[in-house]
Amino acid sequence: MAEDPEGDPVEVSAAGRTVAITHPDKVLFPGSGHTKADLVGYYQAVEAPLLRAMGGRPVLLQRFPQGAGGPSFFQKRVPEHRPHWLRTVVVSTPNGTASRALVAEDLAHVLWAVNLACLGFHVWPTTADDPDHADELRIDLDPSPGVDFEMVREAAHEVDALLRSAGLAGWPKTTGSRGIHVYVRLEPAWSSLEVRAAAVAVARELERRRPDLITAAWWKEQRGRRVFVDFNQNARHKTVFGAWSVRARPAGQVSTPFRWDELASIDPDAWTLASVPARVAAGGDPWEAAAPQSLEPLLDLAHRDAATGIPDAPWPPVYPKMPGEPPRVAPSRARKVP
Repeated sequence: MAEDPEGDPVEVSAAGRTVAITHPDKVLFPGSGHTKADLVGYYQAVEAPLLRAMGGRPVLLQRFPQGAGGPSFFQKRVPEHRPHWLRTVVVSTPNGTASRALVAEDLAHVLWAVNLACLGFHVWPTTADDPDHADELRIDLDPSPGVDFEMVREAAHEVDALLRSAGLAGWPKTTGSRGIHVYVRLEPAWSSLEVRAAAVAVARELERRRPDLITAAWWKEQRGRRVFVDFNQNARHKTVFGAWSVRARPAGQVSTPFRWDELASIDPDAWTLASVPARVAAGGDPWEAAAPQSLEPLLDLAHRDAATGIPDAPWPPVYPKMPGEPPRVAPSRARKVP
């Protein structure tokens, strides 16, 4: 029998379980040469901050069977043939389709997914134990065409200033690509509808403060060369690329939490599966002190906008028409209607 060029299976201990890793020498990141075994080692090194960020949450897996740069697919449903100990939870799509998703219960669950060539965990804003309350508001600073990282960095500074003025703390991270996410940890007391309403109000307030830099325009034709605050990432059933998750880029860039005093100097491309473990070992978890907060200061912004007659913002096309939502049609197309 020929030897496996990608290595014989190995068994890894994690969270009191044994996880089989097949083809451990398979190169998943062609730009750096890092293998599946290297990816396993990375998640072992960041276990504590990783689980603080996404432990107990349903996750959507983004799988790259041939590694970064190859074809990929999203997998919400876990296979029927799975370890007996694997924790799952039923989640739904906007149209009501149910599926059984993986719960990031512990490191063993994470490594089980890594063995499937998961290069990206997309994380729910709710826990598996309390799906009715979103305990995170995610402010997604999305660079439109022509927007560079310096502009995203400046927009993040505006987010920090707005949250501080509301008496709240935001917790920033790179996306592992060109954007920045800022999380607001919440007490589990509000629905996804309320959290999205607050996110819409945040986006609009940021646009009022810096209309030259930031936009809340849902329609791409209205954004221009500005940073878009994607409020709809807080819609029910939406997931966001997880903190500490390795992205399918050639060098294995990581969606890395950072401190606000690092904002001016960060280089998101430099934070990879090779460099982040040393960063954590030296400086710890920048999000370790994150504590639940009230959504009320941001809901006050939403109530203020509603009181002045400002309607809801458009929802993504896969969602049913929502009460108070304006026509779900791009302005350029709407003008053509007689």
